[in-house]
Amino acid sequence: MNNRRAFITLLGGAAGWPLAARAEQTAVQVVGFVHLTSVETNRENLATFRRGLEETGYIEGKNLAIEYRWAQGRNDRFPALLTELVRRQVSVIVVLESTNGALAAKAATQTIPIVFMQGADPVRIGLVDSLNRPGGNLTGFGLLSAETAAKRLELLLELVPKATSIGYLRNPTNPAYAEAETREVQAAASAHGLWLLTANASSPSEIETTFADLLRQGIDALQVSSDGFLLTHPDQIVALAARHAVPAIYAWRQFMAVGGLISYGTNIRDGWRQAGIYTGRILKGEKPSELPVQQVTKIELIINLKTAKTLGLTVPLPLSGLADEVIE
Repeated sequence: MNNRRAFITLLGGAAGWPLAARAEQTAVQVVGFVHLTSVETNRENLATFRRGLEETGYIEGKNLAIEYRWAQGRNDRFPALLTELVRRQVSVIVVLESTNGALAAKAATQTIPIVFMQGADPVRIGLVDSLNRPGGNLTGFGLLSAETAAKRLELLLELVPKATSIGYLRNPTNPAYAEAETREVQAAASAHGLWLLTANASSPSEIETTFADLLRQGIDALQVSSDGFLLTHPDQIVALAARHAVPAIYAWRQFMAVGGLISYGTNIRDGWRQAGIYTGRILKGEKPSELPVQQVTKIELIINLKTAKTLGLTVPLPLSGLADEVIE
């Protein structure tokens, strides 16, 4: 009898193994991750995003799978990439560093939760109802990119105080963000009595031609938009500015890594971590409509003294004193 009981117990345990395995498989949720650029330019940021997920108990490859989609700098790819993820029925869609991508995600689904991080006012462009109570299926983070555009122009003028004509390079295929940032730059230029020359570029070849057009019109300095497409071509843009001795200001530190003169903008690394945390909280059952939209508020100023010297510019001591980082 004891042997029979032992046999039944063993059978019961064996029968439970497949069920436990199936339960473990079911516990693996899937996140759809979409970004304008490429994996090559975001390896460190992705590690930070994964750390945010881990803080909420989710580890990629264990209890979480991530489906990555990269637009390779093309805003027109967002709808197709997002449609793939909607059909895949992922648990959450994450779209970082793209206003166009966030709007495309909202258009793609009204049911799958979406976590965004982008630079325009999310209420003004219709992503959410309000910052505190987003409503709908979206929440995320604002980068203050458009809001800091006017300050970038003012910092550029501190380096080139006699400038009267400023070129402004932007990407027209991201219209919601381009409109928001342009409004800020135009207001600042008008306040300082500057002639602002706006130039559009949405491909590497257009960057070359629009730069040549700005030079022909006699710009004294250049402001480069914080748009994500332009961020995918820092080497090309910085090289053009250096070749033609044009003082230029940027929004991202990636431009400084390849010899840019000055940058002023959001330090987005912690934003990626916070996006990971929000994603994990939603996976655990919280509703995006009840998670307030937050602002990534750490702004950094970086100045390259070597580039300034090459351009024959003197960096005022008060300005260099304000810098978070000075490259010598």
